[in-house]
Amino acid sequence: MQLKTRILKNIKMIKKVVVLGVMLLAINSFSQERVKVDGVAVVVGKNIVLDSDIEKFKLEVEQRSEGKIKISDCEMLEEIMTQKLLSHHAIIDSIVVSEDEVIEQVDRTIGSFAQQLGSIEKVTEFYGFNDEEDLRKELNQIQREQFLIQRERASIVEEVDVTPDEVRTYFNNLKEEGNLPEFGSEIELSQIVIYAQPTEEETKRVVDKLTKIKEDIENGASMNMKAILNSDDPSVAGKGQGAGGFYTITRETGFVKEFKEVAFSLDEGEVSEPFKTDFGYHIIKVEKIKGQSIDLRHILIQLDIDEDKLLEAKTTLEGLKKDISEGTITFEEAVSEYSEEEATKTNRGVIINPATGDSRFELTRMDPTLYSRVSNLTGGEMTDPFYDETREGEKMFKIILLKSKTEAHTADYIKDYVKIQQLALQKKQEETIEKWAKEKISDTYIKINSGHKSCSFDKNWKKE
Repeated sequence: MQLKTRILKNIKMIKKVVVLGVMLLAINSFSQERVKVDGVAVVVGKNIVLDSDIEKFKLEVEQRSEGKIKISDCEMLEEIMTQKLLSHHAIIDSIVVSEDEVIEQVDRTIGSFAQQLGSIEKVTEFYGFNDEEDLRKELNQIQREQFLIQRERASIVEEVDVTPDEVRTYFNNLKEEGNLPEFGSEIELSQIVIYAQPTEEETKRVVDKLTKIKEDIENGASMNMKAILNSDDPSVAGKGQGAGGFYTITRETGFVKEFKEVAFSLDEGEVSEPFKTDFGYHIIKVEKIKGQSIDLRHILIQLDIDEDKLLEAKTTLEGLKKDISEGTITFEEAVSEYSEEEATKTNRGVIINPATGDSRFELTRMDPTLYSRVSNLTGGEMTDPFYDETREGEKMFKIILLKSKTEAHTADYIKDYVKIQQLALQKKQEETIEKWAKEKISDTYIKINSGHKSCSFDKNWKKE
């Protein structure tokens, strides 16, 4: 079924690309002094949109929709202008965005980039930045604007709701127009996680080793050499930030909270006691305090996990799977009694889709590794215990239960009422945003380049 460009599903795709989903393109939009070499398409308040932004975002929409959405340059420009209008008025309305939440999101973004390309050095090289700090500055600016847009939108639509009659009317209109959405095959998953914990002896070994290194450094040994010989930080043997354990950080730099708390508690030349983060155990030496930033070196040692501990976790899960299959214990009871991951344990084992915030995963949009494990399961089936590891190095075994599976289908009013209700609400929210934008345009500075004045916009951006 060929969907029209302007139905809600497609509008949502376009907004996700412009506001949330295209950090890679946005980096290029802010960096490399592009304003000097690229034409300015429009100015909304103090926000500039470049000609190349239009084409890049348009291309991204088409790629993400697998060619199902075709959008003109003028339609794309109008959507970008709406987002810039929201950003501009978020500042006027004193919308608050904290530095901590910006840093947290940037950390996740950089972690995702590094995972895709192999290392943070490859990310900075690929996108033409001098180093990680340079990249973070750009991403901080982008992420802050995204939060401003999200919160301004939320404040505008916070009172918007839909009645059952409005949901029914929305569905019937889509049906009459031949625009009922297609819902892909979806699944719900639950998991039991058992971590392979280090022994007390291993923890003591690492702390004792770092304590001895601290003493050596305080007696004149080179922190640089000690880091190269001992640190498990993957950047220690490279160039730039992290080489020889050296970093320049501020309180806004994206290190974990525990690391920064220790670093900024030290005097110049002081070496910390060993301390723990999710990445392992560290010591820090502050080399120079420079106003709001400090130069430091650190050594990270990660705890080795005994093979017996890994085998113990796997064996426990094998026994649990057998007991669940035989009905001795339910999956939910096993989660409550044995699972060690807090996020899913408090949710009866249910895994939440980070992209949507609910419990359903569309099969074709899942993480490929997770998809390969569960795509052939039927409802009520479990995976065998399998090994997994976090970015911080935590090691674990898991079993995953396929709670339910819904095959791909055209929207049904009864079966898909909750989804249709959400779509109807989104449509009403978009209409509210459109009304707000039309009112705000009149008292906002807007300048459109002559090359785009021939566009026929839905809103009166040209103030004619």
